[in-house]
Amino acid sequence: MTDVDVAPVLRDDSPRGRSSSHRRPGDRLCRVPLTFDDLLTRARALPRGGRRAVLGITGSPGAGKSTLAENLVRELNEAEGTPWVAHVPMDGFHLADIELDRLGRRHRKGAPDTFDAAGYAALLARLQENEEGDVVYAPGFERVLEQPIAGAVPVPPTARLVVTEGNYLLLDTGAWPRVRSRLDEVWFCELDEEERLRRLVARHEEFGKGHEEAVEWVLRSDQRNAELVAATRDRADLVVPVGELALKS
Repeated sequence: MTDVDVAPVLRDDSPRGRSSSHRRPGDRLCRVPLTFDDLLTRARALPRGGRRAVLGITGSPGAGKSTLAENLVRELNEAEGTPWVAHVPMDGFHLADIELDRLGRRHRKGAPDTFDAAGYAALLARLQENEEGDVVYAPGFERVLEQPIAGAVPVPPTARLVVTEGNYLLLDTGAWPRVRSRLDEVWFCELDEEERLRRLVARHEEFGKGHEEAVEWVLRSDQRNAELVAATRDRADLVVPVGELALKS
């Protein structure tokens, strides 16, 4: 068993009934035991009344968002025997380098204004409503090229739960609140800071940066973004201590 901070869940019948935006004055975070099985149970319960649900997973760069999302999707699909959960990362909405160059933002790649947040919100709305019953194609992100790839992630009409993950799901500026409005719950991944930085440097090295370049990028660009994300922690429905869960990488 581990401890985790959980935002109060207000019981109502609306799709947003669990949103932290519904907290009443005086509501406080409480502490309850948590296991990975608890996360599976909570995720499995999100689709209600025949509608598709969208679960958001956020946290600072390197905190383990993708690892948690991949573990959830794999375990939930294997348990049911048929794929009913899809994984749609936010990274596909990175602006392409050519556009970042035009805007003069390439040196800040990964900051909130280097994503198409409005486009991401529009995709989440389409995924959530899914009135046509068609396959919905989401963009992916090629980490070797460090570029978005259109139409790379198919979401079949049979998917009843979509797990999406990214840094800025709880940001309250620009178009980001539109993203939050399309998420049934948002979980915040928390990891020991030293371990988070170590993983982040290793990731940059894996995809082509030298050690010194990776460290410099992490301490300059990534850390600035991490501080911005950390400030959104208390808006989450659930805070997950990723380092204490035995997740498969």
